[in-house]
Amino acid sequence: MVSSNGADLAALERSYTVAPPIDVVTAEGLVREAKQIMDQLGVVFFLRQGTCLGAIRDKGFIPWDDDVDLGSIVGFHGVTEKTIDTVASAFRDNGYFAKIEHNDHYINVVMMKSSTRIDWASYRIIDDSIVHYPGVRIPAKLFTRLKEIDFIGAKFLVPNPPEEYLRLKYGPEWMTPKKIGVFEKDVLEMIPDASPSDSSKSLPQRCASKLRVFDYESNPVFGAEVRVTGVGSSRTDKLGYTKFYLPCDDWYALVIKHDDHEELLYQEKMSQGQTYIYRPDPLTLFGRFCVLSTE
Repeated sequence: MVSSNGADLAALERSYTVAPPIDVVTAEGLVREAKQIMDQLGVVFFLRQGTCLGAIRDKGFIPWDDDVDLGSIVGFHGVTEKTIDTVASAFRDNGYFAKIEHNDHYINVVMMKSSTRIDWASYRIIDDSIVHYPGVRIPAKLFTRLKEIDFIGAKFLVPNPPEEYLRLKYGPEWMTPKKIGVFEKDVLEMIPDASPSDSSKSLPQRCASKLRVFDYESNPVFGAEVRVTGVGSSRTDKLGYTKFYLPCDDWYALVIKHDDHEELLYQEKMSQGQTYIYRPDPLTLFGRFCVLSTE
């Protein structure tokens, strides 16, 4: 059950599985409050991903976006890993549910209030770049001197130049609004997969995960192509299984194809060594989140 103020774990899980569009008025109030909290702490942050896209292209929030995206860079503008704990604590003091999640590329503080999710990601610099979900590399130089813009009646920072950032994140046609399912496909097509030597040969066998693909009649599918973005592609065997090597427990995007069926799963939480089940929905071919179940 979601709490009355939409600020608990249940509200967070609903935001992932249902992914309801934000209420723009609520989002505007929360991002102003987030700015006030961050400014009081002296923490430099920028608008990123869909929030940055809306601010630059549409001069406001994208109505069908499902969260608010903020970012910082660990090591830039005085932001450290200790800063992250301080910020999370401050948001909790202001009535937010806040959860800290770690992976190889960034430390994310996911916050809920008024049934609205704010994702503040503090990125680690890897080979002079940061890595945006679901595996987009963006040069760190775009974040050294952030650009100030007017957004919802206040001053906010964005990557500099924001046009180059948005081109790298969303492709050359980032100025053209796209339907759900289209922009995700464009993003995934820009991300190269790891080579076999980067994945299966460098990770222990216990890291091997499996996915079993079923069709609409609940029959296992032989020869289905499964692509785990940034990891690699493989095909299912006669029992419907395929194996892949995840570098860590994290969120991943997948594309599953067989016969005339294709579905893009943009947001799936997966762990090393686990076996997952994929079942299609005849009424929905795109826009589903957290679809996979465990065997």
